[in-house]
Amino acid sequence: MSQSVTETNGGAVLSEGKKRTKPLSESKLKGAASSFLTPLIAFVAFFCLWEMIIRIFKIKMVILPAPSGIFTELLRNFSFYLPHIWTTFTEAISGFFIGALIALIAGILLSQSRLLERVLLPLAVLAHVTPIVAIAPLFIVWFGFGAFPKILLAAISTFFPMMINSIMGFRSIDENNYEYLQSLHASKFEIFIKLRLPNSLPYLFSAARTGMSMGVIGAIVGEMYGGSEGLGNVLTVAANYLQMERMFAAIMLLALIGILLTNAVKVVENRFLHWHSSSK
Repeated sequence: MSQSVTETNGGAVLSEGKKRTKPLSESKLKGAASSFLTPLIAFVAFFCLWEMIIRIFKIKMVILPAPSGIFTELLRNFSFYLPHIWTTFTEAISGFFIGALIALIAGILLSQSRLLERVLLPLAVLAHVTPIVAIAPLFIVWFGFGAFPKILLAAISTFFPMMINSIMGFRSIDENNYEYLQSLHASKFEIFIKLRLPNSLPYLFSAARTGMSMGVIGAIVGEMYGGSEGLGNVLTVAANYLQMERMFAAIMLLALIGILLTNAVKVVENRFLHWHSSSK
């Protein structure tokens, strides 16, 4: 008798658990749908308002094209834009990874040595405050009109935020945990792997989101100054010939690339830092 009661109670608990699990999964789906639909609705409302303003005030296309004309240009000539999208995308991604890798190495070295920080950090700051627009023509002269100077500009744009955040992350450790590892006679490498690196991940992912968008900007600036490929070049040529719909189409594609790459970093961050408050 007591066994059946226990089973019944267990079944009731199990059933209750299932009932609790279902709303939880549904709430996650609703949350994901809401996070996608809310910005989509905002964008649709923005473009509708833009279209209405153009039609009501009869603004000329040479001043501000209507969204309908821009989307028509994109759909009609998408085969023209596709290779330029791929060029800008690959240059930005390549520059980001190169700049991030060098920044991580520099961050590790500078976080371990105050002397190196005092010597090298001012040089990094000098490179950061120098406008990328001023460096771009020089790189085109030095390295030609190919992809390399654009990748280099993207890497330089990515480097500084990644390096600064990596230094902060590697140094922002819990002193109690550090002393505990020292009491176990852990080596510097073991302390770095088990304490400094995991602690730095929120800083690194935060910098990666900024660095990814900066990498896109660096690639665009390089394309605007030299070469015949990439959305930056499309933007420059369209502006020279007052092809406003093509110009705005290139701007929208560049914004879309930046949004997609930044969100891709966020997805990876949520995967590796699901335990951290930054992923919520």
